[in-house]
Amino acid sequence: MKKVWWIVVLAVLCGSVVGVWAEEPAQTAPSTVSAMIDEALKGLASEDAAVQEAAVQTLITRGDAGLLPKLEAMRAEGDRSLRMAIKPVLDLLKNKTKLTSQKQEDRRSAAADLATTGNPMALVWLEAALPAEQDRWVRYQIEESIGLIKLADADPALKAAAATKLGELHSQNAVPALKELAGSSTGSGQAPSAIPGQEQAAGSGSGDQAPGQALVAKAAAEAIERIETWSSWTSAIETLFRGISLSSVLLLMALGLAIIFGLMGVINMAHGEFMMLGAYATFLTQEGFKAWLPPGLFDYYFLLAMPCSFLAAGLFGLLLEASLIRFLYGRPLETLLATWGVSLILIQGARVVFGDLTSVVAPSWLSGGMQLMVGVQLPYNRMFIIGLASVCVLGIYFLLFRTGVGLKVRAVMQNRNMSACLAIPTRKVDAYTFAFGSGLAGLAGCALTLIGNVEPGLGQNYIVDSFMVVVTGGVGKLAGTIVASLGIGGLNKLLEPSFGAVYGKVFILVLVILFLQWRPSGLFTIKGRHVES
Repeated sequence: MKKVWWIVVLAVLCGSVVGVWAEEPAQTAPSTVSAMIDEALKGLASEDAAVQEAAVQTLITRGDAGLLPKLEAMRAEGDRSLRMAIKPVLDLLKNKTKLTSQKQEDRRSAAADLATTGNPMALVWLEAALPAEQDRWVRYQIEESIGLIKLADADPALKAAAATKLGELHSQNAVPALKELAGSSTGSGQAPSAIPGQEQAAGSGSGDQAPGQALVAKAAAEAIERIETWSSWTSAIETLFRGISLSSVLLLMALGLAIIFGLMGVINMAHGEFMMLGAYATFLTQEGFKAWLPPGLFDYYFLLAMPCSFLAAGLFGLLLEASLIRFLYGRPLETLLATWGVSLILIQGARVVFGDLTSVVAPSWLSGGMQLMVGVQLPYNRMFIIGLASVCVLGIYFLLFRTGVGLKVRAVMQNRNMSACLAIPTRKVDAYTFAFGSGLAGLAGCALTLIGNVEPGLGQNYIVDSFMVVVTGGVGKLAGTIVASLGIGGLNKLLEPSFGAVYGKVFILVLVILFLQWRPSGLFTIKGRHVES
């Protein structure tokens, strides 16, 4: 019995000793890792490529965010070889750190960047981050990145599963790699058909290929078909949105033209330059915020730029009407030539003062976009332009049809003599209406700075389309302007992919001419001063 007790006691003692020995490495592990990292940092500067590569791998597998300042300092002081060795380590560790960032954009961009490295450690980090991620689109990006990295795996089953997963995700980024995998089975560089009836024919030329490779090729072909089907739908949605966006720009431009040309009968070829004035007013407002106000207020400059653009173009329109246009009412050819001359003067003047090209930085609250679905992102700046155009339409409708001022404007435009007999100041109505239409063009120029550069010839790109909108919609009709801008803007974006921008515009011009042959008054009935004349 005593022997049994001694054996139990010895066993307990041995277990305690073994337990202590087992805990010992865990207590010394940090110092060991620290020593390994220090050694690897020294190895980065080695002239031996094998030592340098081993150091890089050690830093990638053992390093963390705390290592970044040391690496940055070494890169700043090191030679070209050291900088090239440090760069991939820095990129990987930065992206690893960003995976735990509070900002959704940082986590998403980090996941996308890690996919491009193809490093096995990136796969470990992404798989570790996926369960804790709550944001839908960051999760999507992580899953896509995991799939892209696994496509390069040596295991065919894992590779096929990754291809299937990427097909389910509708990953457009995976298409090049999937096509390469699908094409490798036929040896022709072409993807084999995923249609059941054509599988035998597609595989007839590759009967000696490995079963695993055939499995990967089939999964890749099916994924490509799935992605391309999805892509056709997303392209249609994006084309529709771009068409609405361009229609909104045309609508903003054509609203002012519809008032000046439609209601007043003035062919204002300088209308595009009023838009240019609005764009430069936005530019000057931005520069003023940069020069005289704290940086924290910069994002609010655009809110002030909109009324400034309207006022700048409106005041210039008022001056032009008082000095030139008022003497040319009822003489459309003279107004055309005179305003064309004014437009040339304005273009050259802007070129002399501002140069050929300037740009406006969109405020941060208009940067980025809303992810609607996979492959479809709606930019905030274009959504803002659509909203601005909608507000302008509602405002003009309320002004023209629900206020006394609008009633006087419509009365003067339809019958000037009768309006004068009713004590309506026709001269003031002319001037203010022209200024209001010019101000709307300035507001359109302000909106255009969000999606393009500011240049002297800015207005020339839209003046022809705007005239087509006004004429097609029916001169002087608000509803016609809205419908025509949607139609011409949508047609522009629909025809551009097939015919190109120039031939697409020519095709639309031909369609407009044919439409006017059938319906000369446009979509709606003409009512305005030019009818009287």
